[in-house]
Amino acid sequence: MNKIQVGFLMSYDYRLLKTSLPLVYSDADAIFIALDKDLRTWTGSKFEVENAFFDWLDTFDTENKISIYRDDFFLPNLSPMENEVRERKLLASKMGIGNWLIQIDADEYFVDFKNFAEALRLRNSYLKNPKKNQIQIAGYYINLYKYTEKGILYVSKARNQKFATNYPSYRTGRNTRQRVIYVPNIVIHECLSRTEEEIKTKFTNWGHSHQVNTEAFLAKWKKINASNYREFEDLFYLEPEKWKRLDYTEGENMTEIISNLNSLELLPSKTHILSKNFGQWFKFLF
Repeated sequence: MNKIQVGFLMSYDYRLLKTSLPLVYSDADAIFIALDKDLRTWTGSKFEVENAFFDWLDTFDTENKISIYRDDFFLPNLSPMENEVRERKLLASKMGIGNWLIQIDADEYFVDFKNFAEALRLRNSYLKNPKKNQIQIAGYYINLYKYTEKGILYVSKARNQKFATNYPSYRTGRNTRQRVIYVPNIVIHECLSRTEEEIKTKFTNWGHSHQVNTEAFLAKWKKINASNYREFEDLFYLEPEKWKRLDYTEGENMTEIISNLNSLELLPSKTHILSKNFGQWFKFLF
């Protein structure tokens, strides 16, 4: 108990695990990868996984931390979001209540997972009676928008995202709608920095598939480049105003991009984070 348990959801973008998984490996006590037994997404679409990926996984897992959890994660009578929540709950149960339950998607890259794990261990008291003292721990997303010839366009303002909980009563995605503690930790989210076809695949197979107007979004996305990005705003695929503007950094590969983004002051101020945490404490006080 009191372990740092990390769970990944493996689907059509499984190749990105080669970037995201090594970033957490050293500081995780155990890693679980959830994979539908029939290789289906939350909408029921089929995908394939190259055998070479499992060979890489076996070679990489030098400390025998990784387990693949295969189950039936698609029920046709459920919506994509309901299937997502169900899979996350099943995965969390496999990881073990009484531990810190961290769920990371394949396209999410922790800049300093060691620091995040230490922030959790400082709060191990919440693991004593997790159902009664439900808590969520959130870091801050830097959402990547589009690759350019020499770098990346990203959403200029960091947004918070829940990654860990002591009790997985998920209601929407990873959100349990319980008290949140915000910690100053950056996660690079390779959200839309993909090809047009990869974006279409994502938008038609994830939990929000029924909410996105794919063609309208792509019409705008295709127009934006490193020269004109300052001319565009309201860029989010669900509620456009949530992503107001883009910014740009150079980088020829993801390692360089992560390093360059980490060198920028993208986190909210300490005062802002303290204020958010006080507000959450007071909201759930009674």
